[in-house]
Amino acid sequence: MPNDQATPIGFVGVTLLLAAFLLNLFKLLRSDGQPYMWLNFAGASLACYSSYLISFMPFVLLEGVWALAALVAIARSLRSGSRSASS
Repeated sequence: MPNDQATPIGFVGVTLLLAAFLLNLFKLLRSDGQPYMWLNFAGASLACYSSYLISFMPFVLLEGVWALAALVAIARSLRSGSRSASS
């Protein structure tokens, strides 16, 4: 994928991150809810990839860690949900 795709990919990623943030700020999404976590994961992953395409490594690190943290939160949420469903 050529670097001219980095801007639209990054724009979508940052839009998803901002949407999650604003929806949580206005109490429309809970920070421990699946939609919030998935918006963070998708947004950070896209922003990370976009930064990689333009070789901007500080943001690759930032967004990569953000995506990984969101993925860990999703996994924990799914595990705790499956435990409570089986109780």
